[in-house]
Amino acid sequence: MSAENASNSQHSIAVQQADFDVAHEYAELRNDNRSDGAVVFFTGLVREMNQGSQVSGLTLEHYPGMTEKALQQIVADACSRWPVNRVRLIHRVGTLAISDQIVFVGVSSSHREAAFDACYYIMDYLKNRAPFWKKEVTSDGERWVEALDKDKQALDKWQ
Repeated sequence: MSAENASNSQHSIAVQQADFDVAHEYAELRNDNRSDGAVVFFTGLVREMNQGSQVSGLTLEHYPGMTEKALQQIVADACSRWPVNRVRLIHRVGTLAISDQIVFVGVSSSHREAAFDACYYIMDYLKNRAPFWKKEVTSDGERWVEALDKDKQALDKWQ
């Protein structure tokens, strides 16, 4: 298992093979946090169908160092756009099975609008700009997964 973490007092970013505990991550967003009235989080899971094919597993690869920098930039960009106080971002790599957790994005803010928008923004940019390579095992063999047009179009709303 490898874990590479970057954090400051308010944000935590990790790329890791290990699974994560959503309750723990939520608690970290809330602990000693009396200023925020909103916590929003998203968890992505490996699903059994993708692009019309049955999927039996998934492997995520990345370039250590480069990926963490990209994630830090995405979080910094979100924090420059909304009054966000805390962000917890975990992205798993390695071999994953159906229903395994892939990603956790949690955001706290004084108000829900900022927390929702920042979480959504981070996920849209993760799907399009984070340097992860995803290979699915399907009933037809293995295939690399590319960003879909709908994922690319999702960035337009943030321009």
